[in-house]
Amino acid sequence: MLLPYYKENQIEAGCDEAGRGCLAGPVFAAAVILPVDFCNDLLNDSKQLTEKQRYMLRPIIEEQAIAWAVGIVSAKEIDKINILNASFLAMHRAVDQLTVRPDFLIIDGNRFRPYDKIPHQCIVKGDGKYMSIAAASVLAKTYRDDYMNSIDKDYPMYLWKQNKGYPTKAHRDAIKSYGSCEHHRMSFTLIDPQLELQFE
Repeated sequence: MLLPYYKENQIEAGCDEAGRGCLAGPVFAAAVILPVDFCNDLLNDSKQLTEKQRYMLRPIIEEQAIAWAVGIVSAKEIDKINILNASFLAMHRAVDQLTVRPDFLIIDGNRFRPYDKIPHQCIVKGDGKYMSIAAASVLAKTYRDDYMNSIDKDYPMYLWKQNKGYPTKAHRDAIKSYGSCEHHRMSFTLIDPQLELQFE
């Protein structure tokens, strides 16, 4: 059972990101403030759900949340500031767009850069422990998947509809064959170094 809140009697926003380990596309983050009595038996860490379940949950979260927002940091920004800072920035952008200011933030993971003097708590595997973080993980994942599906139309050779920009063998092979494109994170190792060794 996921917990409804970390701190009682506070307006608490759960935050999570999606796409941190990808070779292409932005990193997305979401911030969600749920009502204390929110209940959904299906809600869980987005990685534990099927694609169908995630898309089924998204409108429920959006309709029943007190407030929710999604923040995006582009591949070019990731290359400038690195992926860790980009993850923090995406969460900051999400919190910044909330229509209700939270008193407290609960963050999935073990690191965060404080935002706008709002106290926070980092929670390792928080998306499998707290409802608001799980809800944020569902929104971040589905909105990022939508984005990757949309740019797949222009670059079908990278198979982003299937891999969503993650470093699958097929994705790396496509980069090897066709080179990189504007959506790739040039600061990442795009081709498996072990493949390069074979040609030395």
